[in-house]
Amino acid sequence: MSTPASSSSAPHVLYVAWGFPPCRGGGVYRALATANAFAAAGMRVTVLTADRETFTRFTGTDLSLEEKVDPRIEVVRVPFEWPVLETDVRRWSATRAFFPRLWLRRRKRLDVRDFPEVGYGPWRRPLEAAADRIQAADPVDLVVASANPNVDFTVAAHLHRTHGVPYVMDYRDAWTLDVFDGTQVHADDSEVARLEREYVAGAREVWFVNEPIRAWHQERYPHHAERMHVVANGYDPEFAPVARTGPPPPDRPLRFGYIGTVSPKVPLKPFADGWALARSRTADLDAATAEVWGYLGYYATPSPALLRIVDDHAADGLRYAGPLPKQRVREVYDTFDATLLILGKGKYVTSGKVFEYTASALPIVSVHDPGNAASDVLRDYPLWFPVDELTPEAVARAVEAAAHAARHASAEQRAACAEFAARCARDLQLRPRVEALAAGLGLPTPVVEESRP
Repeated sequence: MSTPASSSSAPHVLYVAWGFPPCRGGGVYRALATANAFAAAGMRVTVLTADRETFTRFTGTDLSLEEKVDPRIEVVRVPFEWPVLETDVRRWSATRAFFPRLWLRRRKRLDVRDFPEVGYGPWRRPLEAAADRIQAADPVDLVVASANPNVDFTVAAHLHRTHGVPYVMDYRDAWTLDVFDGTQVHADDSEVARLEREYVAGAREVWFVNEPIRAWHQERYPHHAERMHVVANGYDPEFAPVARTGPPPPDRPLRFGYIGTVSPKVPLKPFADGWALARSRTADLDAATAEVWGYLGYYATPSPALLRIVDDHAADGLRYAGPLPKQRVREVYDTFDATLLILGKGKYVTSGKVFEYTASALPIVSVHDPGNAASDVLRDYPLWFPVDELTPEAVARAVEAAAHAARHASAEQRAACAEFAARCARDLQLRPRVEALAAGLGLPTPVVEESRP
C-alpha cells in the first residue's frame, strides 16, 4: 500500500495486541503487518501492548522487529505481570515460598477475577485504564483487537460500551474452539461463551485466519455470519525468501529446513524417526541434514523433551539451530534445498509459515495430519509432498520424494511454485479489509503499490 502522511484529521485507530515487537511469538508478525497496514492507509495508529520487560523476561525477543514498526505509529506499553512464570525467588511472596500449593490456588482465582483467562485476566483493568487515557487525549475512531490473549478484546468492548467506538475482533486462533481437536472448550453457559457472544454481536467485523475456523463460528453465530471474514496470515515480502530457480550443486548434500516455533503439539518425534529411515535408504539423502530453526517450546528456554528428540537423532543429520531473528529468515532459507512443514494435528490449523514456505519455490514436505487446514492452502502447490499418515514410513516416503524433486524438479515446476506464492503475500490478505474499514471511516481507497522483494 502507499504511505501517505497521516494528518491530525485522519481517523485514529487503536490497535490492541499483547504480542508486539520486540515480542518474538509467531503472532507478532500479523500484529506488526496489521498496524503498519492501517498506518500506510493514511490512519493515525496507536498500538496498545505489553511492556518490553514482559518479552525480555518471559517469551524471548527479536529486537530487529522494532525497526519494522512504521515510525508514524505510537506504541503505548502497559505493564504486565506473569507471576506463575516468575523464576526470580527474590520477587516471591512468603506464601509462595513456603506454601506453594496454597499460593497457586489463590493465584488462579485472582487470574480470573476480572476476566476469565488464566495468566492474562488481571491485565484487563490496566489495559482498559490505558485505553481510557488514550481516548481522553485523542478520541479513537476504530479499535482493532487481536487475540490471543483474548483479554485484548476487552478494550474493544469497553470503548464501544463507553464511547460507541466501532471495533474489529481479529482472532489468531479461536477462543471457544480447540483448533487442534475441533472440540468446544467452553460450555455455552460459561462466562467465556457469554462474553464471546456479546463481543461478536457488537463487532463491526470479525476476522479469522482460515475458512474452517470462520465456518465454525458462522454456524455458532449465524445472525452475525455476514460480518465474519477470512484474513489469512500470508508471508511478509520484506522477510520472505526469494524463489529458487535452479537445483542445488550436485556434489553438495541436501539441506532440509524447518523455521518456526516447535510446540508440544508438533509431531517432531514421528518426523525425526521418518527422517532417519529415509536417510538410511535413499541415495539422494546421502549426508543430508535437517535443521530446526526457531524456539523449542513456547518460552525462551528450549523444552528439554523436544531437545532430547533432536539430540537422539544427531547421527542422522538432525540438528537444532536455535532461534532465528526475522531479519535473517531470508538468508537461512537461501541455504535450504527443501522445507519441512511440521504442524500439530487439526483441520483448523494453518500456521503462518505455510505461506512463507511457498515463497521459496522449494519442495515442501508436509508432516501433519492430512486434514489440517494447511492442506487446503498447499493443495495446488506443484512441489508439495504431504504425508498420508503420521508414521515413520509415510514421513520417509514424503522426504524421499522431496529429495528427488530438489535434485530434479524442472525450471517450469519451480516457476509455477513462484507464481503460486505470489498470491500468498500478507499484504494481499489484509488489503480488502483495511480498504473496507478505511472507506467506512471516510477515507478514499488507498493507492496500492507493490511491496515485493
